Amino acid sequence: MRTTLNQIRSHHPCCNGWEKLLRGLGKTASDDDPLWLDTVLDHNGLDDALWCLRAVENCDREISLYAVWCAQRVLQLRAAQSAAEKAEWSAPAAWAAAWTALASASASAASAASASAAAVASDTRNSERAAQAEELRRICREMREAKP
Repeated sequence: MRTTLNQIRSHHPCCNGWEKLLRGLGKTASDDDPLWLDTVLDHNGLDDALWCLRAVENCDREISLYAVWCAQRVLQLRAAQSAAEKAEWSAPAAWAAAWTALASASASAASAASASAAAVASDTRNSERAAQAEELRRICREMREAKP
């Protein structure tokens, strides 16, 4: 998927992201040179590359497929989380352990458990964002090979 700096500029990007992209490309102004989204990804990261999808033309199918891929990942993560929670709560030993821990937990133990859960959530989020970036790169690579 590709666009141009002029197309991106027409959608009023944020100043920081715009300046970062220009610096990364070694440019001082927008132009009509083709710009692949994986290049935006390399210079500005996933959030800006996804934002730039609005400046991509004639790639509705690829953008839709990417959106579906992302949605399927979310559904898979939710299903895995739900299955883990059901397995955890259906075991009588887990109930007993949870009750014992709750009854005797100190504030520091609760805080440590909370920090541990936050770390796991952060790791999962970082892993998922890396997968999203890699899928966007794959789509760009395929399109680049198909349209020289």
